Amino acid sequence: MSSTASINPAAGSASWDQEIGELQQRRRWAEALGGPEAVARHVESGRLTIRGRIDGLLDAGSFQEVGKLTGSGVYRDGRVQSVLPAPYVMGLGRIRGRAVAVGGEDFTVRGGTSWGADRRKGGQGGFIEDFAANYRIPLVNLIDGAGGSVASIKKRGHAVFPGVHGFEKSVELMGLVPVVSCVMGVAAGGPAGRAILAHWSVMVSGQSQVFAAGPPVVQRAMGLAVTREELGGSAIAVDKAGTIDNAFSNEADALRAIGDFLSYLPQNVWEMPPCIPCDDPVERADEALATIIPRDRRKPYDMRRILRGVFDRQSLFEIQPTWGKGIITCFARLGGRPVGVIANNPMVYGGAMDARAARKQGHFVELCDTFHVPIVYLVDQPGFLVGPGAEAEGTLRDGMRAVYIGMQATVPALTLVVRKCYGMAGMAACDKAGINFKIAWPSAEIGNLPVQGGARAAFRREIEESPDPAAREAELEAELQALTSPFRMAEAFAVEDIIDPRETRAYLNRFVETAYSTLASRLGPKPRYGVRP
Repeated sequence: MSSTASINPAAGSASWDQEIGELQQRRRWAEALGGPEAVARHVESGRLTIRGRIDGLLDAGSFQEVGKLTGSGVYRDGRVQSVLPAPYVMGLGRIRGRAVAVGGEDFTVRGGTSWGADRRKGGQGGFIEDFAANYRIPLVNLIDGAGGSVASIKKRGHAVFPGVHGFEKSVELMGLVPVVSCVMGVAAGGPAGRAILAHWSVMVSGQSQVFAAGPPVVQRAMGLAVTREELGGSAIAVDKAGTIDNAFSNEADALRAIGDFLSYLPQNVWEMPPCIPCDDPVERADEALATIIPRDRRKPYDMRRILRGVFDRQSLFEIQPTWGKGIITCFARLGGRPVGVIANNPMVYGGAMDARAARKQGHFVELCDTFHVPIVYLVDQPGFLVGPGAEAEGTLRDGMRAVYIGMQATVPALTLVVRKCYGMAGMAACDKAGINFKIAWPSAEIGNLPVQGGARAAFRREIEESPDPAAREAELEAELQALTSPFRMAEAFAVEDIIDPRETRAYLNRFVETAYSTLASRLGPKPRYGVRP
């Protein structure tokens, strides 16, 4: 290819055909990624290329790439012979009509490892993060790379302090725009950190792994031989550690879910959550709600059945369903308006709050508060999980952090007690810093401590000195149980309302409708009171 511009004598002016031809060739080199062999190996492993992932994520034809020509050129006699593209593809696109910034590593070029240049295209400290922050649009990270390499020390001739390309912008974005990280392959080092610095993170089961350092480093440091899947597959990262929020069986489902997640959130903290038309009548009364709570207080039931009966049909979007299972956290809609739902799960520990459930609840409250999504608590909370194991796991500390986060949230919240609400864990489901709006079903029982066990602690001497201690304890429990009636609380305005369970959808819709009318005065960034990690 000649580098000399040709002249068009007829036009009497310079023609740039040669340079335009070079531009088109450079674009073709970029679109070839790491070359046919590297791409073939990647695709044969069952994975999409970065360009295939972007195409699967965005609306058709909406991707405007930025930095496509970035790479490492090979020249002879001053003329370019080839260009190996940078291992990162990024730009502007649309998801269901909404603008987003998107970028991800190209694993076919050096395994997606970081690439030095005057300005980074992506990753922490890269152009794509600046783009999302300045244009106030969501950022989607498609992560498939191992970060830096010790080989860079040899290239530079010296080491650098950790964080030469830091997480400053990643942290700033958490308070400005929705950030989603989708781990598509191996994420170690910096990419793993960036996967966690997100409002929602996902991975692909059997294909993705997340860890601070991979098996070679673990074996060298600890003498322990582990596979990548054993170290950071979804069974560890999602189900056991909660490092990543959700796992999907394939890339297509993961990419589709990103659009679902973003549909509940505004473009940025200066905007309202998006509302959609709703064909589910807000007056719909689900008859099953009147009988779903068992009279036996120790018997579990399906809390998710309640959620389906209350919120718009097909609107539930659960976050972290396999971790911290004592709490259900999900987005839903009421009359087409997004809400955040936090519900106790009586199928796990009777709904008691353990350390994982506390962290899960705290993270979700932060998410809703950041993006002005009203919160509805559905409470069946017997208290913090107790016992030696719970104490050893720091349940009390994590639980009180959930209380701490809830008390700093400014988004409108409403508490609906469907059965139990006890102790400090019950405080975590109340809007103590706001209006503290609390309603209950007739099945509710509320107090500082459960009567069962609490009577023995409060009246220990009286019980022990009774001729029949067991009978006296039962009598005291019956007396106290009668006083926990929600109707007595309603008489004292200690609970603001008691409702027929079948009225729940209509009642909550009125609250959510009114809450949305106040949100415009609450827009903008929230104080920094806790970041998820």
